[in-house]
Amino acid sequence: MSSIRVPVSCNKDCGAGCPLLAHVENGRLVRVTDSPWRGPYMRGCARGYQLPLTVHAPSRLKRPLLLDGPRGSGRFREVSWSQALDLVADRLGSVVQRHGAQSILRLGGSGSSRGALHNTALLTQRFLGFLGPYTETSGNYSSQAVSYTTPWLLGTKMAGIDPGTLQHSRLIILWGANIADNRLGCEMEARIREARQRGVPVIVIDPRRSRTARNLGSEWIPVYPGTDVALMMAVLYVWINEGLADNAFIDKYSVGFGLLLRRILGQDGGPACTPEWAEALCGTPAEDIVRLARLYARFRPAALLPGLSVQRTVGGEESARMAIALQVTSGNFGILGGSSGAQFWGRLPEVRMPCIDAPAPPGAEVPVYRWPDAILAGTAGGYPSDVRAVYNVGGNYLVQGADVRKGMRAFESLEFAVCHDYFLTPTASYCDEVLPATAFLERKDIVFPEASFLLFSDRGVPPQGEARNDYDIFCDLAERLGFGERFSEGRDEEAWLHYFVSNSEVPDYEEFKRTGIYMGKGQLRVGLAGFVADPVASPLSTPSGKIELASEQHVRAGFSAVPEARMMAEEAGYPLRLVTPKARYRTHSQGDNIRWHREREPQVLWIHPTDAASRGVVDGQLVLARNPQGQVRIPARVTQDIMPGVVCLLAGAWPRFGSDGTDAGGCPNVLTPTEPTLPSQGSRTHSVWVQVEPG
Repeated sequence: MSSIRVPVSCNKDCGAGCPLLAHVENGRLVRVTDSPWRGPYMRGCARGYQLPLTVHAPSRLKRPLLLDGPRGSGRFREVSWSQALDLVADRLGSVVQRHGAQSILRLGGSGSSRGALHNTALLTQRFLGFLGPYTETSGNYSSQAVSYTTPWLLGTKMAGIDPGTLQHSRLIILWGANIADNRLGCEMEARIREARQRGVPVIVIDPRRSRTARNLGSEWIPVYPGTDVALMMAVLYVWINEGLADNAFIDKYSVGFGLLLRRILGQDGGPACTPEWAEALCGTPAEDIVRLARLYARFRPAALLPGLSVQRTVGGEESARMAIALQVTSGNFGILGGSSGAQFWGRLPEVRMPCIDAPAPPGAEVPVYRWPDAILAGTAGGYPSDVRAVYNVGGNYLVQGADVRKGMRAFESLEFAVCHDYFLTPTASYCDEVLPATAFLERKDIVFPEASFLLFSDRGVPPQGEARNDYDIFCDLAERLGFGERFSEGRDEEAWLHYFVSNSEVPDYEEFKRTGIYMGKGQLRVGLAGFVADPVASPLSTPSGKIELASEQHVRAGFSAVPEARMMAEEAGYPLRLVTPKARYRTHSQGDNIRWHREREPQVLWIHPTDAASRGVVDGQLVLARNPQGQVRIPARVTQDIMPGVVCLLAGAWPRFGSDGTDAGGCPNVLTPTEPTLPSQGSRTHSVWVQVEPG
């Protein structure tokens, strides 16, 4: 029996990046474990450990598919690679010749998002860039509001912390951050658990009692989705009234606090942001807000760790601004054991390692959250191009994109659509050609995690069937389209990886490959600590050189200089707020087609007993969740683990539409609109109103 063990890493868009070990027997992956060369706090997760179920799934695509029916019908026939590539090259060439390269829209990217070479976003950008000035999707679904806003306050996005710094924290606040399910770094959960065991208070603020609240938190504070900024403003009100703000820190490191003070105290014509005012908006009792504020001020250093959920709402930009303001006002910004209040993982300089790049910028950009509108409306609707074709690699946008039915109409309007994938996903079923891609265990790559180390992911098993690397697919297409040498630069997979390492700080390619991990020099870094240590010698890249709690750039964008409580208005007839958090057993939509994952986390609608009783709904009963976007029929889970007035559908379930247009798969994006939060053009999928009734 042939048995090998190779270091690997998932290379998925999961918020972690884990050092793992693949166990292979006779060419078949039998199990995945944590790497013996990992750091003491690094852990994989159930999704990574169960990767054999994905790699060897019976439904893996084995040969190229050509559409043999209407888009969305799921009817395809297998063709040879030569025929498939000839057809893709001919169709793309025809679209470019007739409409220009700008008529091609790039979609996808999260399928393999951490690789130096096998990176589904970068490879597609590189390929289309050689084809011509294509149309790019700008921004991202995950963190657009905070990514857009943070540089206006701090002059940079690089304001994170290393997980090890939490050993110095005396208080940890997880604000909408479900660490136990969403990972946010392969060390973060273990670090927080250790802090909790030391007696550090861990406060979890979330509309539902998540696995993080149950397993890591010392206290759960419920808050209505999309109202976090009101709660933050009320915390600041308590500090101001009780003399708990760190005025010396505020004066030394920031500008604009005077304007923010007027807003909080209601001296600018608006209401005072009292705990009672906030309670009416966010559903958190005023006495709990006061207690939270006093606890927060009592312990220093305190790490405020906001999840991306709090900025994935209407007005999500404001919660991103207020979280930074709280850390500044409390004196916890840029110190060991504290945090900036901005995105805290993956926002520090990476270990130096180059990666594949694109030859030229795109010709046009459309906000990714509005991609269906850009296709359907085109230049007549104010978008920069008329999209005729889509090239999608590593994306399942007809699950993960808002307003699934609109996305389907957008695909139906195209002249041509092609994708690379492992499975015939809902998005793949709306493409004219589907090219089977390798999974990360079937190729070699260098993987960038969300912390100060690098991973080498070796090939564990041969490609399943005729699956091919995305890179090799693009090389063959580039040859057919006349730019093969420019695309590949004469390098295959192994040559690229050697090239990257030779131009990096990693000293030894073979040792890196053997252990699968290279640790960076700094493991206790705090973003912008240099600025806090000496703001004169290390000023920020803002107009003032300081933290701008009042921002003229927000004014120029048409919004208030200081944070304000911008929240969605209730829609008549739809009284329940819907949240759509990430699932524990899916990476976005990846894994929903694997039975093992579905069985361990059935797709159900969480609803509070009060809301269920008023609708005559009992646990396990089929209900209909509906709004103007669509309707979903799904079993109810009646539970105290969610606030009254809020319901929950986990993200990533593949839709299954019936003849009446109702989804029976439990896909929450059947219910979400494509109107974004402004000015960032970011996702607002936690700002949705629905009605629920027996169904």
